[in-house]
Amino acid sequence: NETTPFRPRSPYAAAKLYAYWTTVNYREAYGMFAANGILFNHESPCRGETFVTRKITRAVAAIHHGRQDVLYLGNIDARRDWGHARDYVEGMWRILQHDEADDFVLATGETHSVRE
Repeated sequence: NETTPFRPRSPYAAAKLYAYWTTVNYREAYGMFAANGILFNHESPCRGETFVTRKITRAVAAIHHGRQDVLYLGNIDARRDWGHARDYVEGMWRILQHDEADDFVLATGETHSVRE
C-alpha cells in the first residue's frame, strides 16, 4: 500500500524513488497538483522481449515454427501482481481526476506465478 517503506535495490529503482519524492516535494512545498502512481507489473503487446511474458510468447512461436526446441526460464514459482497496461492507463487517468493530488498504488491485488 501507499505507506509501505521503499527499499530500492537498483539504480533504476533509486531513480524512481527520487522522482517520487520530487513529486511529493512539489506538491507539499508549492501546492501543485502532483500525484504519484505506484504501478505494479503491467503487461501489453508492447512489452519488451526481455520480460518473461514476451520470452514465453516468442518461444511458443519459435517452437511452433521449428526454430527452437526448448524454453528456458528462471524461477517459475516467483509470484507477482500482473495487470494489463490498458487498465493501468485508465487508473492513471482516474488519479488525474481527483480533486486533490495524492499517492496511489495501481495493482490488481492478486499474485500469480509464471507456472500458473
